Amino acid sequence: MKIHALALAMAGMSLGCIPASTDAQTKVASSPDDVADGAFVARSTFGEPTGEALFRRVCAACHMPDAKGAEGAGHYPALAANQKLKASTYPVYVILHGLNGMPAIGDMMTDKQVADVTNYLRTNFGNKYKDAVSEADVKGVR
Repeated sequence: MKIHALALAMAGMSLGCIPASTDAQTKVASSPDDVADGAFVARSTFGEPTGEALFRRVCAACHMPDAKGAEGAGHYPALAANQKLKASTYPVYVILHGLNGMPAIGDMMTDKQVADVTNYLRTNFGNKYKDAVSEADVKGVR
């Protein structure tokens, strides 16, 4: 099944990755031939230079600017004072691979950006986890 960017735009959807097929194995396209073979095509990336800027632009839309989460059309868990952030690779995994209703947005970020936003979350909003996540840690989870 092919999903076209124009159809998504007309439907009012904004997705960072457009699947060229529904193959179970995901690969990122690096050439037109890869797209024909079912690779995902990155349509946008985040250019924010810091973890805080990434949080404000990307995460805060659902998890709220104060990171206290929200209820309504969906459940957006609080990231503030969140015990699950104690395991440093947990938020990295969720950013990269998604979880429940959270989409996998890590493909639109570099390893450094994933590490930066994870470290920002883990040291702000009542979280005091000082063991920093590195780009190498992200690469290992990616």
